[in-house]
Amino acid sequence: MDWHTWLTFFAASWLISLSPGAGAISCMTTGLRHGWRVGVWNIVGLQLGIGAILVVVAAGLGALLAASDAAFAVVKWFGVAYLLWLGVQQWRAPAHALAGAEPAPGARQEVPTRRQLVLRGFLINASNPKGLVFMLAVLPQFVDPSAPQLPQYLLCGLSLFITDIVVMNGYTLLAARVLRALRAPSHRLWLQRGFGSLFIVAALLLSAFRRSS
Repeated sequence: MDWHTWLTFFAASWLISLSPGAGAISCMTTGLRHGWRVGVWNIVGLQLGIGAILVVVAAGLGALLAASDAAFAVVKWFGVAYLLWLGVQQWRAPAHALAGAEPAPGARQEVPTRRQLVLRGFLINASNPKGLVFMLAVLPQFVDPSAPQLPQYLLCGLSLFITDIVVMNGYTLLAARVLRALRAPSHRLWLQRGFGSLFIVAALLLSAFRRSS
């Protein structure tokens, strides 16, 4: 992969990461409810999800998965169900206290474990068939078939990780700052429900997603 090709892919990576999606919603939700320090583990999971898709595509299994209507449908509807579940959970959750603040008397402040956050982020990205189709359609265009494949996929993967980590940290920090500015529990509650609604919208959009013929 020459310098110009990599630079083009690097620019495309920023556009991919900046485009709003379930990963960005997840980062803002976690930042809002628990702050940036906890939200970092959600970002780790998101990157593992990207890595899983990258490995599938690089191994040639992505093309087989995308060619199978049944396998594609399983991944797609699992992703839809998971996003819907996250949306409902956001709607049902009470308004959380500020990260690092003392909870109200009698209030229960539940903070997810690192493992739960990593798994959540992983499932959000790994169960999104749009990500798989995008990787299959875009990534091979930047890979030189006459050159060794592994170093090129590693370079592309590293580029995606760098851009996505920066952008997702930005989304998480933005929400964490908004959280500190919202003092009224009712305000935080409705903002949480707003993110829950975005998860549900993302699920509906994913359910309508169709592969190109």
